[in-house]
Amino acid sequence: MPGLDYFSKTENAASSAPVDAMEVSTTETQRSGVYYNPRLDPKNYLDGPLSPNPATRLRQMLARPGIVIAPGICDGISARCALEAGFDCLYQSGAATTASRLGQPDVAIATLNDFVGAAQMVCSLEPSVPVIADADTGFGGPANVARTVRQYVSAGVAGMHIEDQVQTKRCGHLLGKQVVSREEFLTRIRAAVIARDSIPGGSDFVIIGRTDSAQVLGMEEAVIRLKLAADAGADVCFIEGVKTEELLRSTVAALAPKPVLVNVISGGLTPSFTSQEAEKMGAKIIIFSLVSSVAMVHAVRAAMHSLKKTGTDFTSAKGMDPKAFFEVMGLNEVIELDAQAGGSAFEVV
Repeated sequence: MPGLDYFSKTENAASSAPVDAMEVSTTETQRSGVYYNPRLDPKNYLDGPLSPNPATRLRQMLARPGIVIAPGICDGISARCALEAGFDCLYQSGAATTASRLGQPDVAIATLNDFVGAAQMVCSLEPSVPVIADADTGFGGPANVARTVRQYVSAGVAGMHIEDQVQTKRCGHLLGKQVVSREEFLTRIRAAVIARDSIPGGSDFVIIGRTDSAQVLGMEEAVIRLKLAADAGADVCFIEGVKTEELLRSTVAALAPKPVLVNVISGGLTPSFTSQEAEKMGAKIIIFSLVSSVAMVHAVRAAMHSLKKTGTDFTSAKGMDPKAFFEVMGLNEVIELDAQAGGSAFEVV
């Protein structure tokens, strides 16, 4: 079923009633042909307790003060560790998912099924914690983009970013990227918006428009593309590969009031901004895409070399016995549930 048409056909009248300062700062001004859904206006998410619905909660976090920090997770272990550390938002990186599930590089090898399978698992661990998921190019044309949205929503994902690379894409921090035309990029954004708005009952799913064009066509074109994506209904703007603080600040200013996401990968195109620094520059979301994957490579590589050399895993275990490991994976919650239900299988563990 097609979604309602939220693209305004008329300009706001010049004589419209005055709006208070808070509403000016949080309400998207309607312009001709620009997407506007009053239900999703940021001002509707400013007050009240945080919702148990992850998409609604993400919108609340975006509407309220403070930067959203989302560490990149690659599997159930890294997701558990991020939750244990107290993070209130997670990022399912496409590169990390491809590496962990397939053992392959981020060069358009993983499929929608790979991403959805990973998302279902991650979102089930703590369902109220928002998970932002990479959706690459949407895995095809408009129908595939719409299918991606529906499957992500069904999996419990709070929001996704979709980009303007060609279908044979690559990690945004590699060289040699190619991008599609502006219109094809906007077709992807509109398809995602239409799919979201077609979900019965109304979905708060967050759509993030990402451009990789800065390294191909220049920063000016990248900003233009994100402005057009925002007009087409993107809730957040994501410019990949911002190379300096000045460029990030100017991008945030040019796209205001839309929230801006910045992606930090150690050794990548973007400097290693801290979350505090990014917040001062005006970014609203910061993701650390490979934080768990790279740490895992270092840790597992060291453990394997140690085992090969010494013939034991005693050193790499660092005193963690099986029960302690399973406790990180939620063992105590399983035991408690079993007991509450009247079970006795785990009285002794």
